[in-house]
Amino acid sequence: MSNETKITATYAAIPFEDTYISDLNPRKIVAQTGIEALAENIRQCGLIHPLAGMIDAKGKTAIVAGGRRHRALALLQDDPRFRTVPVNIAPNATIAQAWASAENANREALHPADEIRDYGDMAARGIPVPSIAVAYGVTEPHVYRRLKLAHLPAPVLDALRAGEITLQNAAAFTLCDDEATALVVLEKVRGHGYSDHHIRQMLKPDAVRDTDRRAVFVGIETYEAKGGRTTRDLFEQTTYLDDPELLDEIFTAKLTAAANLLRGKGWKWADASLTPYIGYHEIEDRKLDRIYAQPGTLTEIEAARYDELAELAEAEVLDDEGEAELAVLQETLDGAFTPEQKALSGVMVYVDREGRLQGCDGLVMREDRAAAIKAGYLRPSQHATDTAPKSPISAKLRDDLDRISKGARQNAILAKPDLLLDLLAFQLSHGLAWNAPLGIRTDEVPNWPSTEADGYALDTRLTENPPRDSWNKDMAKSFRAFRAKGRDHMRAELTRYLAAHYKGGAETLAALVDKESKPDIRTVWTPTAENFFARVSASYLTDLWRNLLDLAEDHPTATTFAKLKKGEKAAKLEALFASEETRKAHRLTEAQSSKIAAWLPEGME
Repeated sequence: MSNETKITATYAAIPFEDTYISDLNPRKIVAQTGIEALAENIRQCGLIHPLAGMIDAKGKTAIVAGGRRHRALALLQDDPRFRTVPVNIAPNATIAQAWASAENANREALHPADEIRDYGDMAARGIPVPSIAVAYGVTEPHVYRRLKLAHLPAPVLDALRAGEITLQNAAAFTLCDDEATALVVLEKVRGHGYSDHHIRQMLKPDAVRDTDRRAVFVGIETYEAKGGRTTRDLFEQTTYLDDPELLDEIFTAKLTAAANLLRGKGWKWADASLTPYIGYHEIEDRKLDRIYAQPGTLTEIEAARYDELAELAEAEVLDDEGEAELAVLQETLDGAFTPEQKALSGVMVYVDREGRLQGCDGLVMREDRAAAIKAGYLRPSQHATDTAPKSPISAKLRDDLDRISKGARQNAILAKPDLLLDLLAFQLSHGLAWNAPLGIRTDEVPNWPSTEADGYALDTRLTENPPRDSWNKDMAKSFRAFRAKGRDHMRAELTRYLAAHYKGGAETLAALVDKESKPDIRTVWTPTAENFFARVSASYLTDLWRNLLDLAEDHPTATTFAKLKKGEKAAKLEALFASEETRKAHRLTEAQSSKIAAWLPEGME
């Protein structure tokens, strides 16, 4: 068919019963709900566009364009108006095929921004949602979803129409009822591909989601009763709490009340912690000891029943009654704190990340420690007494130095892939618990100081190229591509991830690994003013200077150094470690230079 071909079609009114959908019609699969909506639209508005078809050998009319309308008309045969339908008859099969393809190929759906505006205008004129749905041949839920966006500022809908933001982006703007704020955010995000999540954060930077642990613990109703403002996301079914300071105030008051309630139940003291978890370090920092409830005992019959119920629970086939029975037996087995124990200890309450009230109990303060030991609740400490000289290295600095030591070990073991694989096999086949040499659970093995890491550098395989983002990807396709890279690539990936999770394990095992891998902390770490010298006392620096340079206490170089300010001392020591020129200026011997090159803070191995 050329551009010059003249198409002559016959318009005819055909009995519906003499029509059927041709195999040429490209629309094979349709949604029944859409057909029902279209049928109702035709019933109310009439058939605006005729069908198109051709006469077959039996005199029937095969519909090649208008399959959805034909299906809708089939539902309207109870109405005499639609028992005869208008059809454009194609002169031949070639024209019919062209019509079949052209109608579907050239159909242009209404842009969502135009839909939103049209639906909003109709609703503003008082037209009900069912009538809007019929007029457009869509479902009522579809209209309701579009109407949620009808009150957006015009520039937001303009940006949607221009393709500068997505429909999901536009939905995020319903969260903000301040047009000025919405327009400021719009200017930042238009055309830059921001996610709707980021846009919500920009629109509500200080708001708290209802899934936040504080909101869950307090409760939305309580928050609103105190005058708290909320915003409900029309699309995410999420509520935002717009007064975080008020939320914190209510949260703290409720948590404090929970602590006071426990104090009235026999505990010597009870504190409220605002953190979502109370770990070992917090207990250690407060210099608390911990005692435990007196364990209970089960009778022989109860013990057998406990094992039976526990086995069912493990298999996830225990009913509610059985779970309740198991909980009672577990409570008996766990035991309880005696009044005498409570009189010497306290409890810290906190709210976990799920918004649940939790308690860390049996905590003994230093002033009650002696009494707890005397009562047999605590064992005497095996460590040095409090009269021992205080270490010049703080606990935080010690933690950083321990991390550096781990990093050095990881750096060294990178060169021993076979050893890593042997360790992995050993750990997986043995129940090593906390003595496992590789941190291959969900926890990280800390190897980077918590402060600035100037003077500390690891092999980039330990610090770069994190796990690939696998969100929304075809896992089978990704895995095939990964395997196609070969065994060497696989081994290199395994080596670097195992090295990054190596943490030592039991002391004897760590010593054996050190002997083979030969870690050298100073190959990855050089002490600087920032990472070490400025974090210890001035007297420690003076002693270190004299020790490294083999100076007597009254030597002029030592006395001059002792008179410097702490910052100046730290800078001089940094230069001594980092600069060969500085070492030459002090005329250091080979032995002194070697001492500096190998020096490590005490306790750092």
